[in-house]
Amino acid sequence: MVSSLNPRSQEFLNNINRISDLMTQAQTQLSTGLKVNVVSDNPDVISTLLQARSNLNTAQQIGTNLGQVATEVNTGEQALQNATTLYDQVQTLSAEGTTSTQTASGRATIAQQLQSIEQQMVGLANTQVNNRYIFSGDTDQTRPYTFDATQPDPVSAYQGSASTRTIQSANGTTFPVALSAQQIFDSTDPATNVFTSINNMVTALNNNDQAAIQTANAALPAVSTYLNGQLALYGNAQNAVTNATTSAATLVTQLQTQISGLQDADETQSILQLTQAQTEQQAALQSFQQIPRTTLFDFLG
Repeated sequence: MVSSLNPRSQEFLNNINRISDLMTQAQTQLSTGLKVNVVSDNPDVISTLLQARSNLNTAQQIGTNLGQVATEVNTGEQALQNATTLYDQVQTLSAEGTTSTQTASGRATIAQQLQSIEQQMVGLANTQVNNRYIFSGDTDQTRPYTFDATQPDPVSAYQGSASTRTIQSANGTTFPVALSAQQIFDSTDPATNVFTSINNMVTALNNNDQAAIQTANAALPAVSTYLNGQLALYGNAQNAVTNATTSAATLVTQLQTQISGLQDADETQSILQLTQAQTEQQAALQSFQQIPRTTLFDFLG
């Protein structure tokens, strides 16, 4: 299409459109606080900006996940702290029952105390966080154990499953954050099985069997060492979660800074641009008014 305007008028309109675009851009930046509102504002940074936003969402989700896991790991660690304290009591009571001067009734009383501790151990194995049995492995809606004091072995078989629970850190690596109650309290190795060791002592004390009492008592230190080892694993998990949480928070801050640098408007610069555009617009209008007008009489003369 051929313009019917003379060159000076066309130049004026082009300048007015350019100034109007600058004013609109400055006003948009001031109202939104962003210098990139649409792709055309800065096509070169869009790819980097979108990737940074995606990375930020991922880092924030990882931080949220770590926060949830931290509660479970901390609760698990506290449960194992309590378990090791209870097992210390098991060793103390068992030592009292081992002495040759202890009576049969005295041993029966100790056996009752030990069975009470065993029931508390089962309670710790059944620890819940947000309606999840945290020691039940991958079947966290299933109670790991039940306890029936009327049975020769009052602790049921493990009802949970193996634990494969892991969590992702901000650098993309994963690490385990849970053990099953079977691993902790009900080891497949009788020499490190918490429930078996207590129940063996209870049975020996109730039977007033000095040889069996001595044998059961001699097995306790190895179980204690094993239980403390499981506590250490949870301590390591706590440290790993804490470090990963710190890394995720640092990454979130870095990405937010990057995104801000890519998209946030400089208010001072935007105000300056708007003021300058308004000044240019006013000057252009005044200049246009001074352009001589050509009329039909100029051609007839």
